[in-house]
Amino acid sequence: MYNWQHKNWPHFEFDDSLKEKELMDFMLKAGVLKGVVSALPNDISNETIVQIMVAEAMKTSEIEGEMLSRIEVMSSIKNNLGISANPLAKDKNIIGLSRMLIDVRNSFSEPLTEKKILEWHKMLMENNKKVNAGVWRKHKEPMQVISGSVSNPTIHFEAPPSTQVAKEMKEFVDWYNHSTIKNPLIKSAVAHIYFESIHPFEDGNGRVGRAIAEKALSQGLNSPVLFSISRAIEANKKEYYTELKNGQSGLAINKWIEWFISVIVEAQESSERMVRFTIKKVHFFDKYDSQINERQRKVINKILEEEFFKGGMNTKKYISITGASKSTATRDLQDLVEMNIFKSTGGGRSTSYEIIL
Repeated sequence: MYNWQHKNWPHFEFDDSLKEKELMDFMLKAGVLKGVVSALPNDISNETIVQIMVAEAMKTSEIEGEMLSRIEVMSSIKNNLGISANPLAKDKNIIGLSRMLIDVRNSFSEPLTEKKILEWHKMLMENNKKVNAGVWRKHKEPMQVISGSVSNPTIHFEAPPSTQVAKEMKEFVDWYNHSTIKNPLIKSAVAHIYFESIHPFEDGNGRVGRAIAEKALSQGLNSPVLFSISRAIEANKKEYYTELKNGQSGLAINKWIEWFISVIVEAQESSERMVRFTIKKVHFFDKYDSQINERQRKVINKILEEEFFKGGMNTKKYISITGASKSTATRDLQDLVEMNIFKSTGGGRSTSYEIIL
C-alpha cells in the first residue's frame, strides 16, 4: 500500500518541532555564508554562485543517470546570467536545464503555481522528443518506479493514476502556498516527498522535485540558497532512493524528514568548504599572479577549477593542458616548485606535483 492510497492522504504525519537546533544552525550558517559571498569581489562572488549552480545542474542530472559536459553547463549558465555573451553550449538539454535552474533562483520569492511547475518542466524537457513537455502525464499505463530486468522487475513505487494528477497537483500547490510549517528544512523535505509521490510528469519528476525543495529553502531564508542539494543527494544516491521508498509506504515520515535534513546540512557544509577554498584561490592569485607565465596560469586554474586535482599534476598532464613541449613543461613545473607554489612527490617518471594553498 502506497501513501496516496491511505484514506488520510495527503495529510502526512510528522513532528514539526523536529530539528529546532539544526534549524538555528542552518539559518546562522546561511547568513554567514551569504555575508562572506557578498563581501567577495564582484567577479569572484559571481563565479562562486556559478560554481554552485554548475554543481546543481551536473548532479541533478547524474542522479537520473545523465552525464553532462561541465564546460557546456558552465557556459550555458554564465550566458543565461548575462556574465558571458558567447555561449559554447550546443546541447539544447543543457540550455533548458540551465534556464530552469536560473528561473528557480530568480523566482524563489513568488508563490508556487501550477503554471510555474509546468514552465520548469517545459524548459527541462522541450528538446526530448519522447516526452510531452510542460503537461501533466496522461497515459493509461501505471507510473511505476522500477528496477531489475524487464522480465522480472522490482516495483519500488506506483504513483496515482494519470486521471488523478491534475486534482493532486492543484491540492499540492494549495498545500505548498498555505502550509503552516514554519521550519523551512521540514517544509522542503515534505514538499519533495509529496511531489515525488504524485509523480506528475512522464519524465523529469526528480529534477523538478529537487527544484521545489530548493524553492522552499530559499523562501525560508528569504534568499536563494548558496549550496547544491543535488550534489549531496548524488553522493548518497542509494540511501536517497531507499529513504524515499520507505517514506512513500505510508504517511508517517519522521525518518524521511530526518534523513533529508541531514542531506541539506551536508550540502551546506560542502558549500562552506567551497567558499573557503575560493577565498584561498583569491589570496593565492593576489600573491603569485605576476610571477607566473600564461602556461602556468592555465594549469593552476585547471587544478583549482577542479578543487583537488585527482592524482596530482605531472609532466604528461601539463603538456596535455598547455600544448607545451616536454622540456618546457618540465622547466615550468620546476619553476613552480622553486616559487613554493607546487610541491613534488615521487621521482623520475612517477613525479607528481600538488599545489600549495
